[in-house]
Amino acid sequence: MKSGRRGVSRPPLERMLRIHAEIQAGRFPNATTLARQLEVSPKSIQRDLEFMRDRLQLPLAYDARRYGYYYTEPVEAFPTVQLTEGELVALILAEKALQQYRGTPFERPLLSAIQKMEQGLPETISISLSDIEQSFSFRQRAEPRLDLAIFDTLSRAVTRRQQVEILYRKPGHPEPERRVIDPYHLANINGEWYLFAHDHLRQSLRTFVPARMLKVHLTGRTFKRPSRFSPDQLLRGSFGVRTGTGHYQVVLVFQPPAADYIREKRWHETQKLQDRADGSVELHLQLAELEEITRWVLSWGGQARVLRPRELVERVSAAARRLLEGHDG
Repeated sequence: MKSGRRGVSRPPLERMLRIHAEIQAGRFPNATTLARQLEVSPKSIQRDLEFMRDRLQLPLAYDARRYGYYYTEPVEAFPTVQLTEGELVALILAEKALQQYRGTPFERPLLSAIQKMEQGLPETISISLSDIEQSFSFRQRAEPRLDLAIFDTLSRAVTRRQQVEILYRKPGHPEPERRVIDPYHLANINGEWYLFAHDHLRQSLRTFVPARMLKVHLTGRTFKRPSRFSPDQLLRGSFGVRTGTGHYQVVLVFQPPAADYIREKRWHETQKLQDRADGSVELHLQLAELEEITRWVLSWGGQARVLRPRELVERVSAAARRLLEGHDG
């Protein structure tokens, strides 16, 4: 059956299929006759022929006496991209996952890459892609508000090692600050973008949120990113994006039915789960800081209890008291 794909044009593939048919028929076509027949330039046909010979490994040769192309050995079928049903599903899911990059500088190149893969699919396939598209979706609870011009400048500065000056407003601070930074790395963590950069004012590595930047401009200087910089190492021991230097053995107990939700996910690379006889589960973590895990424990609304460390017990208790005071009466 027809694929039902959403209006994806594939002129290069269609041209090559027509060229293949002409050669298979023994008509010895050349770039001029094919260009006239397919209503494109001879240069386009020549590129198609080179692709068929060099990339598709077709036994294509030119006969100077017949002024046209032929196959030097039998070709049973035109080579196409062969995908399994699982690979087709993965392709559609990847395109839908691009929703989180909508409006960013990454949207167009990522979508272009996926469309190029789609162009290589055969005209007929065994399942309907439209059915697949209606079967899956991606949704985010909250999308970060990004100034696309600022994000575009940052992404270019990161890749080109260009220093930038930013006007940055921290939460709880009414007035923004000017900072000169060397942007090392942009990371999307749990659906939100973060920038890791060397802050010249603080003379240290800091984490910035692009959504909090009011202005960004290039200083005209470049920098060399330290070879020892590693986002994975930096975030080791973090429960989100905040870094720390502590060493905390965190043990949490989750009561049923929250315990089932905990068993369903991998919350941290260091996690270990230990089931208890009453149906609850212990979650063991090794963290470098406690602020983010404090907020996470509170979000479970009393279904999570801290066993250790003592500092985390006190943090959660104090936050819970403030919550009660704020809702008293």
